[in-house]
Amino acid sequence: MTRVDFYRHQLGEDEAREWRKVLDTTFLTLGPQVGTFERELGAYLIRGRESAEAPRVVGTSSCSMGLLLALRAHDVGPGDEIITTPMTFAATANAILHLGAAPVFVDVEPDTGLIDPNAVRAAIGPKTKGLMPVHLYGQLADMRALRALADRHHLFIVEDSAHGIEIERDGIRPGELGDAAVFSFYATKNLTCGDGGAIATKHAHIADRLVRLRNHGVSKSAADRHGGQYQHWDLIELGYKANLTDLDASLLRVQLSKSEAKREQREQIARYYEAHLLEAVPALSSLSGCGVPGLIARRGRSSHHLFTLHAPLGQRDALLSHLGEHGIGTAVNYRAIHLLTYLQERLHLSRGTFPIAEEIGDRTISIPMFPTLEHSEADRVVDVVASGWNGR
Repeated sequence: MTRVDFYRHQLGEDEAREWRKVLDTTFLTLGPQVGTFERELGAYLIRGRESAEAPRVVGTSSCSMGLLLALRAHDVGPGDEIITTPMTFAATANAILHLGAAPVFVDVEPDTGLIDPNAVRAAIGPKTKGLMPVHLYGQLADMRALRALADRHHLFIVEDSAHGIEIERDGIRPGELGDAAVFSFYATKNLTCGDGGAIATKHAHIADRLVRLRNHGVSKSAADRHGGQYQHWDLIELGYKANLTDLDASLLRVQLSKSEAKREQREQIARYYEAHLLEAVPALSSLSGCGVPGLIARRGRSSHHLFTLHAPLGQRDALLSHLGEHGIGTAVNYRAIHLLTYLQERLHLSRGTFPIAEEIGDRTISIPMFPTLEHSEADRVVDVVASGWNGR
């Protein structure tokens, strides 16, 4: 039986060579490689727009900590409400809860799984302090509509962009209309250093505070104090140990230079999947419940972090088992998180509250997606999906 992994990282000798170079320098942690990567990622986010000003980027130890820091930099605390989506990973809600605030979930668009601006509009209340859309699977949420709502109600926007830096929709990129965009460099992400993250913001005062908050809240980092006479530092506010390291940044810088080529490879795989899945499983073109199709609709330029399909209601877990038995790696992104035990008990939300997100959560399957996936491997995935779907 030929196994097809769910994910294979793309790190190779180029990344290893740059990583080893850091071992010969003074700084392994928060040093010059982090600063260089931050500037390069900021430039990447405005690529092709020479007249635009690059956002400030602040590297973090994870996207999860990045979300928390971004909210903290906007003074989120007890009594505040942040509107977000249940179609996401637990980290999105956890960041809100860790600060004593309350996540207010709203339902999603049936054809994309992205947060529904109309549902956001209906949920805004006197305690709402900000919005946290999720750019699900690597497709940008409707940031023009969300920005208009935020401006009307004097709210900030922190974008959960864990699923990609490459995204664009309606001419908008992550961090362009939001007040901060947070990225993930977790093991399975398009750019990875095992764990890591970054925050992009156009607001200098927010960036300055993020730099402080990621390093315990002190006034000077070790790199700031290195190379001259000793300088005393001060503790300005209560912060966290949440910085990216130079070892991480060295891996990320190499991958960043290849990101456009890798995205194009994933684009071609996504198109191959779409054509061959629809041929093998015609029901995917019409399968619908609550308006949820078998394949998600395209919205703009995707990072193609994941490729997902929606099984018929009640048949997802059987299909997952069938794929696993035949050596196909899979994941579920995601079960609607308001139904997870802790959040259900904490927020008192029951099944039926967000029917579209719940249906997607009950039907969704993520199949193998990475730049070096061969057509022969994709064909095997399609064949196993079809045999499980059609009961052969």
